[in-house]
Amino acid sequence: MGLSWQQGPLSASAVGHFLVPDPLPERLLFAEPLRRRMRVRFGGEWIADSEDVVLLHEPGRYPVAYFPLDDVTPGALQRLETVTNHRDLGATSWFAVSAGGETTQRAAWRHTGLPAHAGVLEDRVAFAWRAMEAFYEEDERIVGHAADAYHRNDIRSTSRHLVVRVGDQVVADTVEPLVLYESGFAPRWYVPRADVDPAALSPVEGQTFCPYKGLASYYDVGDVERAAWSYVEAWPEVGRVRDMVSFEPDRVTVLLDDEVLDLEPGQRVTPHGVDRGLTVDEVATSRSV
Repeated sequence: MGLSWQQGPLSASAVGHFLVPDPLPERLLFAEPLRRRMRVRFGGEWIADSEDVVLLHEPGRYPVAYFPLDDVTPGALQRLETVTNHRDLGATSWFAVSAGGETTQRAAWRHTGLPAHAGVLEDRVAFAWRAMEAFYEEDERIVGHAADAYHRNDIRSTSRHLVVRVGDQVVADTVEPLVLYESGFAPRWYVPRADVDPAALSPVEGQTFCPYKGLASYYDVGDVERAAWSYVEAWPEVGRVRDMVSFEPDRVTVLLDDEVLDLEPGQRVTPHGVDRGLTVDEVATSRSV
């Protein structure tokens, strides 16, 4: 979660509310300086390099980085005839991006009809994330979307008793779970492999990608499809849950201190595609220790 997506405070499905006497506008956009050097690579070349990036948080979208036009390589942008209208920011012109002998259409945009209150985006351009070869902060690749300073993952150990059942079968039983609190999401409970019946888990094809945790692998639990998952090679930021197993409380019975867990708001996640040219192996290792 960030400020404006999933259940963030500026999203349409915020889990909390502002304590103000009058209703806020239905949509609030928030722009702030990124305060990090950010670079864009395409066609094997650096096409943007800036320490003056502005990050836009828009309801229902991942944060978007806007670069000053002066920090974009001359000739990298070719303006197209395509003009669309942004509901809050007005007329938007689109560009093809070319470098290193490669060209991709509708890969960048600039708001050309900005209202006065959005002047911070004047003369700035944003690049379609998955159309580019890669984005970097300094020399480290950033995947998924621009880094969101408002997204956190906090992991806590606990001695609470967690049991997972499928019918009458106990498939996990532990007093050493870890709970992962991710901004805007309901808590997720992770079980050590030693406390899971390995015969109950059947690996299935298909992984999903989280820009904050890495690749998730999935398991059928007994006859229940895709009822558990694990970040087998979790990134260092969430390394404490590496290779532990979490279970879907709406597909199997999960009891915490004898209380059945229900599917809470925020449990459903919109799948996130892997970046252009990023292989599964690269996702798994790009941020390993």
